[in-house]
Amino acid sequence: MFFLKLSLLMLLAVAPDLLVHAETSVTCEGNNAVLTCGAGVLNILSANYGRTDSTTCSAGRPSSQITKTDCYAINTLYKVKSRCEGKSSCVVPAANSIFSDPCYGTYKYLRIKHSCVVHKTSVTCEGNNAVLTCGAGVLNIVSANYGRTDSTTCSAGRPSSQIAKTDCYATNTLSEVTNRCDGKSSCVVSATNSIFSDPCYGTYKYLSIKYSCVVHKTSVTCEGDNAVLTCGAGVLNILSANYGRTDSTTCSAGRYSEQINKTDCYGTNTLSEVTNRCDGKSSCVVPATNSVFSDPCYGTYKYLSIKYSCVVHSEFLFCHHPFILFTALSLPPKWLRPCLHLFNYANCL
Repeated sequence: MFFLKLSLLMLLAVAPDLLVHAETSVTCEGNNAVLTCGAGVLNILSANYGRTDSTTCSAGRPSSQITKTDCYAINTLYKVKSRCEGKSSCVVPAANSIFSDPCYGTYKYLRIKHSCVVHKTSVTCEGNNAVLTCGAGVLNIVSANYGRTDSTTCSAGRPSSQIAKTDCYATNTLSEVTNRCDGKSSCVVSATNSIFSDPCYGTYKYLSIKYSCVVHKTSVTCEGDNAVLTCGAGVLNILSANYGRTDSTTCSAGRYSEQINKTDCYGTNTLSEVTNRCDGKSSCVVPATNSVFSDPCYGTYKYLSIKYSCVVHSEFLFCHHPFILFTALSLPPKWLRPCLHLFNYANCL
């Protein structure tokens, strides 16, 4: 028992990011994918509506409907994220009416990989500053509202006329907070009308933000080279990215001053390009070139900076750590049983 506990404790100490559990949902065409996260919120890692093998959702189907295995609906990830990202649960129909038909005549299925993220909540009364910090990680903004949705929060000393309205929402809150905080280790956001405008005149408001902290890695690739991102047994979760230049020292060796002195250079399409090439994959290669991102600042020598995290599948824990596998396949001790829902050790067999 001592060695079992020691093995698990050593694993958690050297690789805390392995605790992030990715689950896979497979839904045959015509049915609904139902994703739930209990007290957490959904983080969509990858998704495809189509067919990539001849066995999944094949029961009772003629061979003509299951032989095409290179079928991908390119809008799947976007559609699933729009319906599910940041929510505690969601329903996604596996249907052509949602994703269109990527391969006519083929019987398709919807495969989604997701993780559940436990979020934190920050509440700041009007006139004060919200301070969000994540230590060694970066902020992932889940939801936000500047307004009022109840009559008790930030109500001390206020007359009833200022707290009675409870359907007050500033529609630009999420975009403003995301722009100021997402992907950063810390940020400060003022809970004021000057930032969000006034969604309900005469009401005393507050800024409510739900967020999570994600441990990230950083890749920096000089112009002309390739960024190579790998996650071993896990999948990539792209947090932020920029192709351009934000300082005069990175990738500056041997360069003329006029090539490195512009430090406000941002490629506006960087995040979308990197996400499309890498998000939800175990590895990817992204060229740091103008041909991929266009040229955001002509004459400047640029670099590609990417912040990302690795979400490790539960199979990795069991298949690569026999002490834990042995414990799971036999009768687990009481101290480990509450954690077993995180793992799917059958995939190791």
